[in-house]
Amino acid sequence: MPDPSDFLAAETRALLVRVEALKPFVLQETMLPAAVLLPGALIGVEKLLLRERAKLRRLGRAFLSWLAGPGRAAPATEAQRRFTTLRLRLNEHLAQLDLFSDAITQRSESAVGTWLSGMDVAAGDALRLNDGIASEAVPIICYLDRGPGAAIRRARTRLPGEATNPVAIIRIPRERMVGHGIASSLFHEVGHQGAALLDLVPALRAELLDRAGSAPVSERLPWRCWATWISEITADFWSVAKLGIGSTLGLMGVVSLPRPFVFRFTLDDPHPFPWIRVMVSATIGDTLYPSPQWSQLRRLWLRLYPLSGAEPEVAEVIGHLAPTIPALARLLAGHTPAGLRGTTLADALAHPSRHPEPLRRLFGACVTRPDLTADVRPALRFAVLGQARWDGRLTARQESRAVSRMLTGWAMRSTLRMAAAHSNPQLQPAGAAG
Repeated sequence: MPDPSDFLAAETRALLVRVEALKPFVLQETMLPAAVLLPGALIGVEKLLLRERAKLRRLGRAFLSWLAGPGRAAPATEAQRRFTTLRLRLNEHLAQLDLFSDAITQRSESAVGTWLSGMDVAAGDALRLNDGIASEAVPIICYLDRGPGAAIRRARTRLPGEATNPVAIIRIPRERMVGHGIASSLFHEVGHQGAALLDLVPALRAELLDRAGSAPVSERLPWRCWATWISEITADFWSVAKLGIGSTLGLMGVVSLPRPFVFRFTLDDPHPFPWIRVMVSATIGDTLYPSPQWSQLRRLWLRLYPLSGAEPEVAEVIGHLAPTIPALARLLAGHTPAGLRGTTLADALAHPSRHPEPLRRLFGACVTRPDLTADVRPALRFAVLGQARWDGRLTARQESRAVSRMLTGWAMRSTLRMAAAHSNPQLQPAGAAG
């Protein structure tokens, strides 16, 4: 029977061999130049993984030294405990690797890789505040996955093993990869990152709970509900501010579910139930970009999901919530985050170019002069398409082709910027969206 210390030393050396076999992504992933990650994202990921591997090597060598010295006289159970802790650290690192690998490997897929690179650029543009308002840039990596819902793992949150995530990773469902549905889901997830950078949710939740506390007992339920759901509502606000009606149309596509799910009221889910969520999104749009189209959209939603389809208790809850939606939208628009020093959310995120008429004019100009689109920022390009779909001026097939061209074009231009910046370091880096 082998000595426990010798057995564990052999296992530890095998573990270290597995660590040494792990390669940086730049040495193992093949992709078109236009599909590569933006430099800030790639460097952040590689630095994190190399740093974690160095830690594992140090821990493994320290354990081997301990086994060869004091560990010889220690109980076998103590040596086994230390080894299993080391092995768990390796598994945590592999979990980190898999998290990024899922996002990076898709860059090698034909067409998909360049679309993802274009989505990175669009997401970076969506995170920016209006011109003249300082905003913090965060590297963003997008990837596709199955399932109906998008999701984000925000930058600066904890990864397995207590490491800090250097980038935001956004997962978009494959079924969303058609037209304005991409932007609606993508910009909602960007809104979560933006809300975290501005520390919006705690302050807004406190404001809503204060309003609930000061309201008569019979009127407290709506404000408690909004406080529970405020994280998702804030992300929807960000998306509507950037996209106009295209955001709400995309949301409708996500939450168009069988009737029991649309009217399923619960406070256990951070998302508002679908029926009320669409109404909130449309009211936010009407608050930021007033137009008769928002009432038309709400009436359409009511025809698709009439209140007669709700259970009596849910209909009663809706009766309490609905009258407070305009006040909720105004509260969000007028909120002044500490980080913006007196600037409201509406001033930081909403822009006159997202009103229906400017979007319609820009669509008409781009139809007659396609060369004009190259100078239009990604968020505005998506907003134009969403408005055109609502107006019936763009078919789903035309929109899908336009989105494919847009994403590919942004990926190509960001790659050329990176190449130019490499040849001339004084040029602006490629991370800036344009």
